[in-house]
Amino acid sequence: MRTVWRWVVLVMAAGVLLQLYFVARIAAMVVIDPQSTAFQRSEAWRLVVDTGSLPWRQQWVPYEQLSSNLKRAVIASEDDGFANHDGVDWDALEKAWEKNAKAEERAAQALALAERAQAKAAAKNPAKAAASQPKPVKAPKVIGGSTITQQLAKNLFLSGERTLMRKGQEFVLTLLLEALLDKQRILEIYLNNVEWGEGVFGAEAAAQRYFRKPASKLSTYEAARLAVMLPRPKYFEKLPNSSYVAARASVIARRLESAELP
Repeated sequence: MRTVWRWVVLVMAAGVLLQLYFVARIAAMVVIDPQSTAFQRSEAWRLVVDTGSLPWRQQWVPYEQLSSNLKRAVIASEDDGFANHDGVDWDALEKAWEKNAKAEERAAQALALAERAQAKAAAKNPAKAAASQPKPVKAPKVIGGSTITQQLAKNLFLSGERTLMRKGQEFVLTLLLEALLDKQRILEIYLNNVEWGEGVFGAEAAAQRYFRKPASKLSTYEAARLAVMLPRPKYFEKLPNSSYVAARASVIARRLESAELP
């Protein structure tokens, strides 16, 4: 029994030390720009393994030199309550939870119908049913309710796995970021590190890659197009002129003036 308690105490102590480490790292970001994120390091390793090279574009740009159009576009697209929430948009999270629950329910119903149809087919013609495979039911798409702060917390420190423990750590990191950094600094770090394509990180690299101009000079529509890419940057990098990108960018461009900057 003593051994069990010893391990429990050690695990708890390790957890406390890990949180103190995160506190120190985030506190340092008040004055020190992070050189890389956990996500960037994992991507760098993947690129080296897959291609044998490291195509990498990134250049830090201070908050004041980032286009207001881009700041507003990203907020309008990713997190329209950014300036006012405490790191977690509870309304968006609740809506995402409801959508995911409905999607899972529809998937379960589709699976039940498929199994029922298979059973009927087996009753009519057992040999044919045994030889045929039921059509797989597409897994429901999981919709997130992540804010810009939550995305930054995940990218800075965490892996891409989706577990309850990792989500809990993301929540703690989000609160720490909001407590130790102001909103402008959070947005500055986010825009300088977020992925905008294969080996393309940060607003300056994205502006140069797609528009051959600095991030400070992005127009309303150019900023909106970059904002559209954020959920799936590698995918949209291959479809820069798709009708979806153009239509979605137009919607975001119209919402720019209503996006509140911190």
